[in-house]
Amino acid sequence: MDSTARLHILRRITQILFLLLILLLPVFDILRYDTATKELFIFGKVWSLGLRDAISDGQIVSSTRVALTIIMKAIIPWVIILSIFPLLGVFFGRLFCGWLCPEGFLFEFADYLNLKIFGRRSLYRTSHNDPAAETSGRGLYIILAILFYIIVPPVIGIFLTGYFIAPATIWKEITTGNLSFGLKAGIAGVSIYLVITSIFVRHLFCKYVCAPGLMQMLFGWFSSRSLRIEFDRANISRCTDCRRCEQVCFMGVMPRATQKNINCVNCGECISACEKELGRDKGLFSFRRGKKKENESKTSQPVLRHP
Repeated sequence: MDSTARLHILRRITQILFLLLILLLPVFDILRYDTATKELFIFGKVWSLGLRDAISDGQIVSSTRVALTIIMKAIIPWVIILSIFPLLGVFFGRLFCGWLCPEGFLFEFADYLNLKIFGRRSLYRTSHNDPAAETSGRGLYIILAILFYIIVPPVIGIFLTGYFIAPATIWKEITTGNLSFGLKAGIAGVSIYLVITSIFVRHLFCKYVCAPGLMQMLFGWFSSRSLRIEFDRANISRCTDCRRCEQVCFMGVMPRATQKNINCVNCGECISACEKELGRDKGLFSFRRGKKKENESKTSQPVLRHP
């Protein structure tokens, strides 16, 4: 396999696997809240504080025990959950956004359909993002886009509704054709949301709205240990100014800029694009942990100017 394609394929695999994980968590009772029984399932077991049963059985529950139970079973788990994305930002930047985020994966596929149909990723930009974009098979991709928006959002809506309605109940409703209001609302809500964001919003959502992404962005920006993609200015003379690194960036980042853009999701597409242009092991982009050292920034050459 070509090394320039390996990174791209690996990223697609991680995105697909994580999407499947998110969809299947409620199916196997790994994580879901049953609104009918008002029970939270975690790894197949009902998660509760255990205080209600003790009180109903007439047991004497001390205030110390109640406090410790609430801390251990309620507060600490929530603190751990809320700290996930800040910690990811500190050590990996926005790597989650570029390699795992299911919504980002769907946005990228919508970009791909746009590129094949209109010759550009964005509906609002008139310039071509990729001069090599082929639109000769436009009719086929129009059909694919229609099928995608008709089938994929409702299917995802069914699986996500499983976080609140028992999957067995959902399966019974679907096979019998007798859909409850909750299932209909879940499918409709998710479908409308995905269609609107995929067609009109896409990565603008990632830049300005997504809370997990913004947390990773903020903590990654200030972290001295965060993973980053850097441009090798010491060998800037090798750059052909082909701009492939800019064309493949779905976040609208200028990869060769002197300052790291906070919207970079560490996807590595610029790395693959540069290696494809200059050859294996000659690319000017690479992953690096931590901020650029002061002495390196002083010896770096000026950034290329764009017309």
